Amino acid sequence: MKREEYIDTMSKRLKEWSVKLDELAVQIGTAGADMKSAYEQRIRDIKAKRDVLSQKLQELRSSSGDAWKTLTAGVDNAWDEFKDAFRSAADKFKKAA
Repeated sequence: MKREEYIDTMSKRLKEWSVKLDELAVQIGTAGADMKSAYEQRIRDIKAKRDVLSQKLQELRSSSGDAWKTLTAGVDNAWDEFKDAFRSAADKFKKAA
């Protein structure tokens, strides 16, 4: 995959999953007080992971030459952490709701 294609793909994923995260946050906001407080921290943690991913994508955009190939590992790791944290929270919320 070429650099720009990779960046575009990851940027689109980030935007799509950010929308899903916002939707989950709204659902959690309508939950009972106990559940709401428990999941609000998880949402903050997931948003922090999203911010790390966004930062790594920005670093990738700014990279030159072949350095981008090295940076993709960090982006991929950040993506996996964000995605896994989101899925875990969403699954637990659905089971509890």
